[in-house]
Amino acid sequence: MSRQIVLDTETTGLETSAGHRIIEIGCVELVNRRPTRRTFHRYLNPERAVEPGALDVHGIDDEFLADQPRFCDVAAEFLDFVRGAELVIHNADFDVEFINHELRRLIGADASLQGIGEIRDCCQVLDTLALARRMHP
Repeated sequence: MSRQIVLDTETTGLETSAGHRIIEIGCVELVNRRPTRRTFHRYLNPERAVEPGALDVHGIDDEFLADQPRFCDVAAEFLDFVRGAELVIHNADFDVEFINHELRRLIGADASLQGIGEIRDCCQVLDTLALARRMHP
Protein backbone atom coordinates (compact mmCIF):
# COMPACT_ATOMS: atom_id res chain seq x y z
CA MET A 1 0.00 0.00 0.00
CA SER A 2 1.38 3.39 -1.02
CA ARG A 3 0.16 6.24 1.21
CA GLN A 4 0.68 9.85 0.15
CA ILE A 5 -0.49 13.12 1.62
CA VAL A 6 -0.85 16.09 -0.73
CA LEU A 7 -0.05 19.10 1.46
CA ASP A 8 -0.09 22.88 1.18
CA THR A 9 0.38 25.70 3.66
CA GLU A 10 -0.31 29.42 3.81
CA THR A 11 1.84 31.71 5.92
CA THR A 12 2.06 35.22 7.36
CA GLY A 13 5.00 36.00 5.05
CA LEU A 14 7.94 34.47 3.25
CA GLU A 15 10.70 34.17 5.86
CA THR A 16 10.83 32.03 9.00
CA SER A 17 13.89 34.07 9.99
CA ALA A 18 11.62 37.12 10.20
CA GLY A 19 9.26 35.26 12.53
CA HIS A 20 6.66 34.37 9.93
CA ARG A 21 4.32 31.52 10.83
CA ILE A 22 1.93 29.02 9.27
CA ILE A 23 -1.71 30.16 9.18
CA GLU A 24 -3.25 27.29 7.22
CA ILE A 25 -2.43 23.63 6.62
CA GLY A 26 -4.41 21.58 4.13
CA CYS A 27 -3.85 17.86 3.48
CA VAL A 28 -5.57 15.24 1.32
CA GLU A 29 -4.76 11.54 1.77
CA LEU A 30 -4.14 9.25 -1.21
CA VAL A 31 -3.72 5.48 -1.00
CA ASN A 32 -2.35 3.89 -4.15
CA ARG A 33 -2.78 7.33 -5.74
CA ARG A 34 -6.53 7.36 -5.08
CA PRO A 35 -8.25 9.86 -2.74
CA THR A 36 -9.51 8.22 0.45
CA ARG A 37 -11.71 11.15 1.56
CA ARG A 38 -9.50 11.57 4.66
CA THR A 39 -8.32 15.14 5.02
CA PHE A 40 -6.66 17.40 7.54
CA HIS A 41 -7.40 21.11 7.32
CA ARG A 42 -6.83 23.78 9.95
CA TYR A 43 -6.54 27.52 10.05
CA LEU A 44 -4.05 28.62 12.70
CA ASN A 45 -3.60 31.66 14.89
CA PRO A 46 0.00 32.71 14.19
CA GLU A 47 0.15 35.05 17.20
CA ARG A 48 1.47 37.79 14.88
CA ALA A 49 0.18 39.95 12.04
CA VAL A 50 -0.13 38.75 8.46
CA GLU A 51 2.10 40.76 6.10
CA PRO A 52 0.20 42.82 3.50
CA GLY A 53 1.87 40.98 0.59
CA ALA A 54 0.84 37.60 2.01
CA LEU A 55 -2.71 38.86 2.60
CA ASP A 56 -2.85 39.87 -1.07
CA VAL A 57 -1.98 36.26 -2.02
CA HIS A 58 -4.29 34.26 0.26
CA GLY A 59 -6.81 36.75 1.67
CA ILE A 60 -6.68 35.30 5.20
CA ASP A 61 -6.76 38.21 7.64
CA ASP A 62 -5.75 38.76 11.26
CA GLU A 63 -9.33 39.14 12.46
CA PHE A 64 -10.32 35.71 11.11
CA LEU A 65 -7.17 34.06 12.51
CA ALA A 66 -7.58 35.51 16.02
CA ASP A 67 -10.11 32.81 17.02
CA GLN A 68 -8.28 29.87 15.43
CA PRO A 69 -6.17 27.29 17.31
CA ARG A 70 -2.40 27.72 17.47
CA PHE A 71 -0.02 25.28 15.78
CA CYS A 72 0.86 23.81 19.18
CA ASP A 73 -2.85 22.95 19.65
CA VAL A 74 -2.99 20.82 16.48
CA ALA A 75 0.61 19.61 16.09
CA ALA A 76 0.08 16.12 17.53
CA GLU A 77 -3.06 15.59 15.42
CA PHE A 78 -1.25 16.85 12.30
CA LEU A 79 1.74 14.55 12.89
CA ASP A 80 -0.57 11.58 13.51
CA PHE A 81 -2.26 12.29 10.18
CA VAL A 82 0.94 12.53 8.11
CA ARG A 83 3.20 10.06 9.96
CA GLY A 84 4.61 7.36 7.69
CA ALA A 85 3.28 8.90 4.48
CA GLU A 86 5.06 10.45 1.56
CA LEU A 87 4.22 14.16 1.52
CA VAL A 88 3.54 15.51 -1.98
CA ILE A 89 4.22 19.25 -1.93
CA HIS A 90 4.67 21.82 -4.71
CA ASN A 91 7.78 23.86 -3.82
CA ALA A 92 8.39 21.61 -0.82
CA ASP A 93 11.40 23.55 0.48
CA PHE A 94 9.08 26.43 1.44
CA ASP A 95 6.43 24.36 3.23
CA VAL A 96 8.97 22.04 4.88
CA GLU A 97 10.94 25.02 6.20
CA PHE A 98 7.80 26.46 7.80
CA ILE A 99 6.64 23.12 9.24
CA ASN A 100 10.10 22.50 10.69
CA HIS A 101 10.14 26.04 12.12
CA GLU A 102 6.84 25.34 13.89
CA LEU A 103 8.06 21.95 15.15
CA ARG A 104 11.29 23.44 16.53
CA ARG A 105 9.24 25.95 18.50
CA LEU A 106 7.52 23.02 20.24
CA ILE A 107 10.54 20.87 21.15
CA GLY A 108 10.31 20.08 24.83
CA ALA A 109 6.83 21.59 25.16
CA ASP A 110 4.90 18.46 24.14
CA ALA A 111 5.97 14.93 25.10
CA SER A 112 4.13 13.43 22.11
CA LEU A 113 6.48 15.35 19.80
CA GLN A 114 9.71 13.94 21.26
CA GLY A 115 11.96 12.54 18.54
CA ILE A 116 10.43 14.79 15.88
CA GLY A 117 12.86 17.55 15.07
CA GLU A 118 11.88 17.86 11.44
CA ILE A 119 8.98 16.66 9.34
CA ARG A 120 11.34 14.35 7.42
CA ASP A 121 11.84 12.44 10.70
CA CYS A 122 8.37 10.94 10.21
CA CYS A 123 7.66 11.40 6.48
CA GLN A 124 9.26 11.27 3.08
CA VAL A 125 8.84 14.36 0.90
CA LEU A 126 8.25 14.54 -2.85
CA ASP A 127 8.64 18.04 -4.31
CA THR A 128 6.45 18.33 -7.41
CA LEU A 129 8.18 21.58 -8.44
CA ALA A 130 11.59 19.87 -8.49
CA LEU A 131 10.03 16.89 -10.30
CA ALA A 132 8.48 19.17 -12.94
CA ARG A 133 11.79 20.98 -13.46
CA ARG A 134 13.59 17.65 -13.98
CA MET A 135 10.96 16.39 -16.39
CA HIS A 136 10.58 19.69 -18.30
CA PRO A 137 13.82 21.71 -17.95
